[in-house]
Amino acid sequence: MEQHAHILVVDDEERIRRLLKMYLEREDYIVEEAENGEEALKLALEKDFDVILLDIMMPGIDGIEVCQELRKSKATPVIMLTAKGEEANRVQGFEVGTDDYIVKPFSPREVVLRVKALLRRASATKFMQTDTLAKNVLVFQDLMIDHDAHRVMVSEKEIALTPKEYELLHYLAQSPDKVFSREQLLKDVWNYDFFGDLRTVDTHIKRLREKLNKVSPEAAAMIATVWGIGYKFEAQKD
Repeated sequence: MEQHAHILVVDDEERIRRLLKMYLEREDYIVEEAENGEEALKLALEKDFDVILLDIMMPGIDGIEVCQELRKSKATPVIMLTAKGEEANRVQGFEVGTDDYIVKPFSPREVVLRVKALLRRASATKFMQTDTLAKNVLVFQDLMIDHDAHRVMVSEKEIALTPKEYELLHYLAQSPDKVFSREQLLKDVWNYDFFGDLRTVDTHIKRLREKLNKVSPEAAAMIATVWGIGYKFEAQKD
């Protein structure tokens, strides 16, 4: 999966696009470029990229709007590129479905490592063999998580989650009624390759609940807030 992954690099600065393209192509990735939000959104909707590197601040449609529109129909992994001092924009990015962010100025090697980490998370179970009887499936009332197929069914309807949303849901669901602090979730779900703050967890939980709630409020209610501590998955198995 990692080799020959299809990556879209979006930035209005040509030198940044070319630099990232050069480093990513060294890893045998297939790289396309977009210089503005309009072009990026068109490409992202027409093609199936494995990762999108998306600059926040662009003339016209900015990165936030691109991600917001993309999330209406696709769960393509997105890494947002932000300048220092744009913390509010980063938080907004998580709210619209960004999986990770990198602060400019950045090391191209760091970008490559982040891309590799996101590709691993996105494909860790997607292509596992599923022709065995012992499928890795968690079944709850109104909710089924098929980990082998990397699929989430809510009231028999499949919902599209980003890799990080899926990983967070599966992590919580594996330990029903166990309370996890935000710090623990950042450590275990973000695997130390992400340098965010605790609001990152909150925004991902919020998006997860919103997606579940569109199909089943009961399923959304399974992700419970434990005030002053963190979150837990609250459900009885069928």
